[in-house]
Amino acid sequence: MFIPLHDKNSLKYIKLQYVTISLITANCLVWLFTGLLAPETVNDAATIGLGYIPAVAFNYAYLPPDLALVPHNTTYLTYSFLHLDFWHLAGNMLFLWVFGDNVEDAMGHFRFLVFYLACAVAGAFFHGLLSPSSEAPLVGASGAISGVVAAYMMLHPKVRVWVLVLFRFPLPLPAFIPLLFWVGQQFFMLLTDTEGRISWGAHVGGIIAGAILVLFMRRRGVPLFDTSIVTPKAVRHAEAPADPLAGETRTPPHWGRG
Repeated sequence: MFIPLHDKNSLKYIKLQYVTISLITANCLVWLFTGLLAPETVNDAATIGLGYIPAVAFNYAYLPPDLALVPHNTTYLTYSFLHLDFWHLAGNMLFLWVFGDNVEDAMGHFRFLVFYLACAVAGAFFHGLLSPSSEAPLVGASGAISGVVAAYMMLHPKVRVWVLVLFRFPLPLPAFIPLLFWVGQQFFMLLTDTEGRISWGAHVGGIIAGAILVLFMRRRGVPLFDTSIVTPKAVRHAEAPADPLAGETRTPPHWGRG
């Protein structure tokens, strides 16, 4: 298990990753008004009315009109803006902050937004295929963010990323090492953890969608499996020879339910 902390992967085509920032802001605001600041009844109503329920999506069951806040087909998207608690939200948004900007840079603002939402839809759909009669609401941005992780791994596998390994050891690693391990873990858990609360199917659906979509949604001329190695600033400082005239340098719950 690892937590991404930082990468030093400069933007090449855009000045600001405002779609990534907007998505993080939207997720946080939705959590504030449906979770932290809302009474429990509002939280439950939002989860049922905006969450993705496979049994409803596949017509095995129907929501009463007073609980159906949006047309059921739109829950393929709305579920991805809901989170169960602060740690569910924080884990997803941290992954999006670290990896989303460079995927947005590689695709452009509009295509990245379409990409993100398409991965969310794919995550929900794959989750539903695995348990079409389930009446448990699926919530969380993990399906969309799994697609972002897959795209980043295919675009910048050699970029060194600071990750917190086992929640206590900060290490700068080439991106493909922790991300490939993480992707493999999702497929392994999909096969072995069939009764858990985490929707590994949503993660795998997002990964598959992200890996496919990045092939043709990236900008013309943006390579896959970029061979350049970009090292976080703190690592470059540590590896540089000492210069007595130089100034001071500075260094710098789980994964979503679905």
